[in-house]
Amino acid sequence: MGDSKKYITAEELKKHNKREDVWISVQGKVYNVTDWIKQHPGGDIPILNLAGQEATDAFIAFHPGTAWKHLDNFFTGYYLQDYEVSEVSKDYRKLCVDFAKAGLFEKKGHGVMYSFCFIGFLLCLTFYGVLFSNSFLIHMLSGALLGLTWMQISYLGHDSGHYVIMTTKGFNKMIQIMSGNCLTGISIAWWKWTHNAHHVACNSLDYDPDLQHLPVFAVSSSLFKSLNSTFYGRELTFDSLAKFFVSYQHFTFYPIICVSRVNLFIQTLLLLFSKRKVPDRFLNILGIMVFWTWFPLLVLSLPNWTERVLFVLTSFAVTGIQHVQFCLNHFAADVYVGQPKGNDWFEKQTAGTIDIACSPQMDWFFGGLQFQLEHHLFPRLPRCHLRNISPIVQELCKKHNLSYRSLSFFEANRWTIRTLRTAAMQARGLIWDAVNTHG
Repeated sequence: MGDSKKYITAEELKKHNKREDVWISVQGKVYNVTDWIKQHPGGDIPILNLAGQEATDAFIAFHPGTAWKHLDNFFTGYYLQDYEVSEVSKDYRKLCVDFAKAGLFEKKGHGVMYSFCFIGFLLCLTFYGVLFSNSFLIHMLSGALLGLTWMQISYLGHDSGHYVIMTTKGFNKMIQIMSGNCLTGISIAWWKWTHNAHHVACNSLDYDPDLQHLPVFAVSSSLFKSLNSTFYGRELTFDSLAKFFVSYQHFTFYPIICVSRVNLFIQTLLLLFSKRKVPDRFLNILGIMVFWTWFPLLVLSLPNWTERVLFVLTSFAVTGIQHVQFCLNHFAADVYVGQPKGNDWFEKQTAGTIDIACSPQMDWFFGGLQFQLEHHLFPRLPRCHLRNISPIVQELCKKHNLSYRSLSFFEANRWTIRTLRTAAMQARGLIWDAVNTHG
């Protein structure tokens, strides 16, 4: 008997890449997910970024085994003609199966409990130092402790966003609102919106929001072409103001990072009060109100405005170390322009990420994100396993002649500043050309 299956070509699949007509292929079967994107827990952007494509590796990376049964509801009856799996993808998928069989995605260790205790301890020290001491130095130390607390809370929120760290999804959501909105003032809804897009479109200049920092920073001269951000739905304008800021970005990087938390507060408010559909909008706004109640009251408990301003700046500067780390993981890695592709998942993650080498004793400080490539390849894997799987990932990269970059914290900073300086010099060249052209 002949093959009775119905097939479509990759070119035909590509035509279904609009919001009102979204098809994807998973393991060669074609699915119509047009209606599903409206209720997809990970948001619509990750699916839209891979619309009209074969997206098996991305699907495997983000979804537990229980998600596969839901796919049948969207099956079109078509199969992808000439469906092939690269050798890299075969090895990657085998690793995913091996890790699942070993129960690594479910074994979360005791890290969550340790994090809760540590965060509680730091918060108690912070409040005690502010409320029960008259010492200027103690007040500043309390500000630094608050910054360190925010770092640890963000790691916990990050973990809960990628996998369920609590006993149920309901408790997991509660922890997300508590850790993100109530304690840091940054909405978990905003984080999920940007972070899921970042993972799928890692280091795409026009699809990855984590590289779209104009007019302040530009990691590549490709951004000088005023690319259109598909994430924000607007042009990333490289005008005279951007040229000026970018020309000095290797000098302004650290000072701006020290106060970059203000931008996160603003982005949170812009999203929560926008017309965009926001999951659990009321809970997110309620959580933000909690933050903007206790934090100002804590600051106002300090004796004078000099100490209040310095306290805030100190807390922002310390947590800025974490913002620097986020930049180190990607700014100096390879970038590209265009839509992410579903058939080179492993390759794109290796190209767009940089690991930070550190001793196991420092894992708490970096929150697992020092193993950035491992995290990007297996985002559902609890951070307690990342160090253990690192040698396996290195071997796979070596086997397929793919880059695996692991730098010390100092060296990663040097690479990042070098990348910013290169783009700054190119921006200065544009300014110089403009002056000579226009007199």
